[in-house]
Amino acid sequence: MPSIFTRIINGEIPCHRVYEDEHVIAFLDIGPVSRGHVLVVPKEERVRLDQLSDASAAALGRALRIVAAAVVKATGCVDYNVLQNNGAAAHQAVMHVHFHIIPKYADGSGLGMKWNAGTAPADAAELAGAIAAGARQAL
Repeated sequence: MPSIFTRIINGEIPCHRVYEDEHVIAFLDIGPVSRGHVLVVPKEERVRLDQLSDASAAALGRALRIVAAAVVKATGCVDYNVLQNNGAAAHQAVMHVHFHIIPKYADGSGLGMKWNAGTAPADAAELAGAIAAGARQAL
């Protein structure tokens, strides 16, 4: 069954569209955290960011810059968060890759968060090497 975002892309569900190109659509979130909260969604339906094609990933990067600049200009916000979750345990509610651009305002509205920072693991060098090797393989 297609995701709600695929149904929006296909025109089955209306949205307040703010940007669209061959690979990406962006529209206002129907449950905004703050005024100007936009979703940036690849037209390619994949659950996680690491599953996207290179073309969709590159188009998302380009669209995020364009849409973020447009949100700043339209809302007058200075600061904003870009949020992207992968999988249910990471708080992904719609299982279709999407990015949130969430304006942050002086009144405190916008995304609130707590950062549970820890310390570097004892095997940090080994872990970095494994991640680097995986990145090389993904090229």
